[in-house]
Amino acid sequence: MSLTASPSSFFLSDSELPSDEVIFGSSAAMEAVRLSVDMAATANIPVLLQGESGTGKEILARYIHLRSPWGSGAFVKVNCPAIPGTLLESEMFGYQKGAFTGAYTSKPGRVELAHRGTLFLDEIADLDFSLQAKLLQLLQDGQFSRIGASEDRQVEVRVVCATNKLLERETKNGTFRQDLFYRINVITIELPSLRQRICDLPVLVDHLMMKYSAKFGRSAPPLSKHSMKLLQKHHWPGNIRELENVMKRYVVVGKEDVIVKSLDTEPDEEGLIPEIPVDGAIKLKEVTRQAVKQLERKIILKTLEVHRWNRQSAARALSISYAALLYKMREAGVPPRASKKKDAAKAAKPRLSPVRVAPGSMAVAGQQIH
Repeated sequence: MSLTASPSSFFLSDSELPSDEVIFGSSAAMEAVRLSVDMAATANIPVLLQGESGTGKEILARYIHLRSPWGSGAFVKVNCPAIPGTLLESEMFGYQKGAFTGAYTSKPGRVELAHRGTLFLDEIADLDFSLQAKLLQLLQDGQFSRIGASEDRQVEVRVVCATNKLLERETKNGTFRQDLFYRINVITIELPSLRQRICDLPVLVDHLMMKYSAKFGRSAPPLSKHSMKLLQKHHWPGNIRELENVMKRYVVVGKEDVIVKSLDTEPDEEGLIPEIPVDGAIKLKEVTRQAVKQLERKIILKTLEVHRWNRQSAARALSISYAALLYKMREAGVPPRASKKKDAAKAAKPRLSPVRVAPGSMAVAGQQIH
């Protein structure tokens, strides 16, 4: 069975990825990731990439693909939550002519297009439950069937999955098949957050400045030591994706003021210092509790802004439940959404009411499938 020709954009080269120095940096956490990647790349076994949003899971998936025996094949990405469940099956597994109304021709799915290449399933935790059994069959014996087909098809495909959720928790909740979890969990690689590899920030900054200076035809001056310190002190709830946006704005505008406005680091620090009475008498525990609440509130606000006020995404980034986030927002006086300027201004004011602290990514040319 012949496959339709694929766009050349699905075939990668080393020049499309950052250098090893940029990807892995020099932190101990990323050195452990590098060792795991080196072991996983050459073996045709499923790899699960876990980590917060914006930590570079797709970049690492592409890196693994290029260093595998299937690196000359296609790298096919499926963004699981981006495609409605009713369409995802036909998009992933294809369909036969006449399988449903509007199916005037047969069409291969992304699984077929990834034959002798890599299938990257991004946000695998959000894969429709009805499709998980079909994916399980693919992982077990390399077989699948198009919608409306009476026979199975055989493919050779490397599967790499990524998620920012804890799949163990999803299996307990009944939203993710336990048998599928065991199939994709052969090698698991945990990507650290940017705040856990802050020593790599200067290398990332240099790379992003060069990238966007070339892209936008601008020549932004190197960052001052003061701005670099602001970047290093920031919490980075949006991780490398947030850093990328900050550096993109800096390259376009060319002024370091945009960094201060983006991060708001200095006001955060000043806001943690309480007013000390003239007689010097303070209740340390009370002041400390209020300072922690102020910091927590600012982190929640910044995370909501990074995730465009998508509260479910923000809760995942903060590693707390959706219900816990809503509770903290109510108690801290954070508005449910940034709808009006006056609401945003009101949200920016610190409120010292006591709050209970909770612990803490298509296609292949001229290939045959038999």
